Order: sequence, then C-alpha cells, then structure tokens
Amino acid sequence: MLNTRITLLCLFLFLAACGPARPTRVPPTPTIEAGVLVPRATPQQPIPAVATRQVEVANALRTGSVLALRGLDAERDFAQQLALRDPRFLETTRAPDGKPLRAEIFGVVPLRASDYVGETAVCRATKCYRVEMYNYALNLMTTAIVDVDNQRVLAINQYENTQPDPPQELVNLAIDIAKNSPQVQQALGYTPESVQAMMANTKTSLKASQCERSLHYCLAPTFRVGDRALWAIVDLTDNVLVGTRWTNLGSLNGPPVTERSLQNDVVAANFCDKETALTNGAWKMDYILTSSDGLRVSNVTYQDQNVLTSAKVVDWHVSYSVGEGFGYSDAIGCPVFSQAAVVAFGGPQVLDLMQDNQRIGFEIVQDFFSEFWPLPCNYYYQQRFQFHDDGSFRIIAANLGRGCGTEGTYRPVTRIEWAQPFSFAEWSNGNWTTWTTEQWKLANQVSPNDAGYSFRIANAQGAGYYMETGRAQFSPYERGDNPFVYVTRADAQRDEGASDLPTIGPCCNTDFRQGPEKYLNDESITDTNLVLWYVAQLKNDNTPGKEYCWADVVLQNGMYNPRAYPCYSGPYFVPIAQTK
Repeated sequence: MLNTRITLLCLFLFLAACGPARPTRVPPTPTIEAGVLVPRATPQQPIPAVATRQVEVANALRTGSVLALRGLDAERDFAQQLALRDPRFLETTRAPDGKPLRAEIFGVVPLRASDYVGETAVCRATKCYRVEMYNYALNLMTTAIVDVDNQRVLAINQYENTQPDPPQELVNLAIDIAKNSPQVQQALGYTPESVQAMMANTKTSLKASQCERSLHYCLAPTFRVGDRALWAIVDLTDNVLVGTRWTNLGSLNGPPVTERSLQNDVVAANFCDKETALTNGAWKMDYILTSSDGLRVSNVTYQDQNVLTSAKVVDWHVSYSVGEGFGYSDAIGCPVFSQAAVVAFGGPQVLDLMQDNQRIGFEIVQDFFSEFWPLPCNYYYQQRFQFHDDGSFRIIAANLGRGCGTEGTYRPVTRIEWAQPFSFAEWSNGNWTTWTTEQWKLANQVSPNDAGYSFRIANAQGAGYYMETGRAQFSPYERGDNPFVYVTRADAQRDEGASDLPTIGPCCNTDFRQGPEKYLNDESITDTNLVLWYVAQLKNDNTPGKEYCWADVVLQNGMYNPRAYPCYSGPYFVPIAQTK
C-alpha cells in the first residue's frame, strides 16, 4: 500500500509538471452561508459533562490548585507532580493579590531528540518529559522540562498568547457541547448523537466572539453534510457553543477514498526518536521528525562549510474567510506523543533531483496528511528540502489540499537558522541596503534585481547567499508566495523556536502578525547568527481546469485514485560566488 501510495503521488506530481507553465488563477465565488453566532449563555438543558467540568474547575480554584491531567501512566504522572511542586512553574498561577488563576495541565509528553537544546541536552542520557500548563486567565502557556530519573525540573519556559494543544478529555467535551447544542441540531436537521466530528482537536477562532485572537481556548468540531461542512465553534473557557458556520466543500467525484492507517509505530521509532545522519555529494546534515514542527534538517554543511543550524516548518495557518476570520492553526509532526494535527506518513524519502536526465542534486521529502485524505476536511502537507550539487538550495512547504472549504488561504511558517555570522540586506534602488536591526517586510514590496534576487545573506567578506522569493517562476504548480519575511537574532540564551514550538500564531490574521513578530526585539542583526522566518500566502482554487491547493479523486483504469493539485512555496538560496 505504501509503495502504491508513493507511486500515485509521483504520478500526479509528474502530470502536474507537464501542464501549463503558468496557469491562470480564477478566484472562486463564495457561496457559503453567513453562519450563526450564539449568545454566550448557559444552555437551559445542562450537559452532564459540562456540569462535571464546572465542579472540577470550581474545586481547583477553591483550593488554589492547578487542575491536573488525568489518565496518565505512573511515570508521566510523576513528571506532572514534580512540575507542580516547583514554585517557578506555579509562578503565574496567582494574581498579584494572591488569588488563584485558572490553570490546567494539558499535556505530559516525552522529549524527542529535536528538543535537546541548551539546558535540556542532558536528556540525551536520562528520561525527560515536557509538562504543558495553560493559564486561561493570562492566555499563557508554561512548560516544565522534567528529568524523572533524577527527580528535578531542568527548565521553565513561558509563551505569551500561546495555547498548547488540547488533551483528549477537552476534545471530547467540545464534541459533547457541539452535539447537544440546539443551534447545531437545527443547522444539521438532526441530533448528531452518533456522527463523528472532524478536526475536533484543532484550535480555532471566530470573529465577533471571544475566541478571536485566541483570547479564549476554542475548538471546532466539524460535521460534513453533503458537499458542505458545519463548523461548531466551542469556547472551552466558558464551556459554551460560540457559533456555527457552513463552508462549501465543493463536489467530490466518485466514492469516498480511504487510506491505510498511518504506520505510527514505525515512523516514531525510525524517524521521531532519533536523528538520521545524511551525506549526499558535498552536502552533510541530520534530519528528524519533530513533535510539532514537521521535518527538521540541522547541522547542514556544504563542502565542509557550515550553512544552516536548522530549518523547519513551525505552523500552517489556514484561514477560510477574510471577512469572518476563522480557520485552523495546524501543526505537523510525529504521529504519536505529538501536538500535530496533521501527522507524518511513511517517513522521509531521499530522492535524486533530475534535469534533462542528469542529476543536479537531491531532496528530502516528507508527507503529512489526514488518514482519510482527499475527503473534505482532510489535509495533506509536504516538506521538500532541495539541495543542489552547485551549493544552492531551496526549502519548500507545499499544500496538496483538500481542506475544509473552497476559499482557503494557507500560510506556512518556515524557520531557517543560519550557522555563520551574516548580515541581511534587501535590493533597493540599484544597491543592497543592509538591515541593522530585527524587522519584517512583505517581500512583494521589494523589487528583485536583474538576476531575480530580492535579498542577500552575506558575511563581512561578501560571501554568503542570494535569496530568491517565490514569484511563480520555479514550477508550474506555483502562483507566487507573496511572503512575509522576518529576520531575528539567534539567541542561545532564549528559546525562540530552536526546539519544538506550539502553534505560535493565530490562524486568520491577514497581516504580518503570523507569530514570528513576537521575536522582534529591535536587536542588532549585523554580522551575527540570524534566524530567517518566511511565511508564504497561498490561496486555494477548485475551478475546473485551474485547481490549486486542492485535491479530488479521478477514475483511472477502472479505479478511483487521489489526484492532488499542489501549491508549492519557499525561498531559493544561491551562493554569491555563483552566477545565475
């Protein structure tokens, strides 16, 4: 099944590459209903699960304690207790007047090799867990790295305006609230007692509600009805339904297509629990599947010269309506002990890059997709790290559909940390203008030079890389990235994304507030180790003959097979000494 799956993927990518060089984009016409906002009042018919939850929260506040995570094995529960005994971990759980704030443990997960950064490097030789606590009052995530073998807390990190992914108990509660809400029942025309909700574990927001900008903790159980999906936005801070919203899924040809269950154990053992060292031509690097930041490459060198400390995709922000402002913040990563909403399939592949029947380099490819892709409300993301024999390279984030609507905008958040001291410059008025402090820019506001380069990453001697942003010039399945570009200083004393991050930005902002801006501190970025953040903006299209960021099923040789219409994005880096 795996080989068949890969063969089909290669087939439709090959077919896409043989299509028109630059397809015309026709914006789809919105046909969805306006949706319903629900008054934030306690339902007349109380839901038993909500009543139980309210008692638990009230008791925790009365005793001044943090609501602990239940159902843990002995070792994970011990890690939770060690964290809850540490005053540093509890520092933000009380107001200035000493009154308790509502806080809850959301996860206790084992550290992966990708987390061994700074103080946690000792976890290579001992058993460590990350205990995740959410503070509802402050919208704050606090993590404790706990060494259970030595019974100590190694590090405490706080993430403002950040929410951890939900435990299963809260997912179940959101589904109960949605299924028992009259507005959901009325919209569906029936009581969804036995209907399975889709994407119930994915954080969301909805404009005009307190979920907007993640002020409250909200989930969105989604119910499919024909070619539409009903979103039930549930506020788990107040335990009420906030609103419902229909999205248009588009028609799906043929019968439903199902995939094999993901090979969770194999992927975890071979690609999540350990790094893989790779030497290919003049390139050397390590790669690993992270818990929530996708496939990470690290320690990248070319001809024994340091190039990258690491590179990865932190988030996929998916917005389905500019006017209404709702969608998903997706994490990609390992299929077990993971915060990922869309998980890895099959493990990384290392493939030759060919041009005119000649090898020009290689690429590392990793797929992440929902089990029932390409059915509606299932997602398929892909990372491709392309390394050319001439020393150039490109970091690609791809969406292969299908998603939960026909009017989606996808914004992958890519983090690239450089391994040598560099300065960053943009092409302006015929010259390179150096950025002296941390900042961001919409790349389409920078006109490239004659060679197509908009930015330059170079050291004091002039060596380094030119950066070419995606403008639909690289392949037939690209229409331009229109990316936000951020440059920050790599800080060894502060974890600004070197280890796994939760989803760092809201799903639906249309401006530069995609998450990386929280690391802009006006620090100097001259001749220092830099972090480059690249956030492309990709609009999907299901127009027949012009599909983009989309997926369907097609009839081939008497069989229904998946067909993807990818949208690729990402920057291309060319050594300065190399002429184009």
